[in-house]
Amino acid sequence: MIFYVGLHQPSDARRFPEAMISVKRLTGRRGSFTPPSSSWMLDSGAFTEIDQHGRYREPPERYAQRIIRWWHVGRMVSATSQDYMCEARILDKTGLSLADHQRLTIARYDAIRALVPASIYVLPVLQGYQPQEYVTCLRDYGARLTPGMWVGVGSVCKRNGTPHAIAAVLRAIKAERPDLRLHGFGCKQTALGSADVRELLHSADSLAWSLRARKARYHDGDLSRDANSWREAAAYRARVMEGPL
Repeated sequence: MIFYVGLHQPSDARRFPEAMISVKRLTGRRGSFTPPSSSWMLDSGAFTEIDQHGRYREPPERYAQRIIRWWHVGRMVSATSQDYMCEARILDKTGLSLADHQRLTIARYDAIRALVPASIYVLPVLQGYQPQEYVTCLRDYGARLTPGMWVGVGSVCKRNGTPHAIAAVLRAIKAERPDLRLHGFGCKQTALGSADVRELLHSADSLAWSLRARKARYHDGDLSRDANSWREAAAYRARVMEGPL
């Protein structure tokens, strides 16, 4: 499994083989940055945008422009599509149904895919909450998902404490399309410590190291911890790469 460590500071990417960097950290940035030694993913910032505002404040054209702007830096293996998460509290924020979120996720993917060159990989995202809902979304994508395609699995980051629930979602997708390579968004060490989850994923990302350090500093009084330090990220990545618990 490939692990893309999430980073606050793009300048820290050079210290890692793979990294996930949010477009929000790059927006307005004038200069470039030294990329990871292997590859990196561009995160769309979808969770923050929908969670805080209940909608996308900019059209897909703006995100497409930013994808093209940063494509030349190192080896950007994918730009994540702008999806609509399906957790209950997110549905409450938008006032839409889960089916609406699935439909909008696919529509947003189509719009972004049409706006960037074919050489740039736009990572489609499967959305749902229950396993069968992801299968429905998968079927709705139809022929867009070609054999062996790399596909993101959304709305799992809040279920890290129950790895069996994440595994159930991944198994349902794999039962329908065993050829797909699945990426788990926001999969923490807790979930990736499960052999079942790890075996079903091609790749995953997480910024959980920052939250862990913040809690240690402000709740436990450990002033040596720094939620913005690349060293915290490196230590977390090392633990993840050790394999299942």
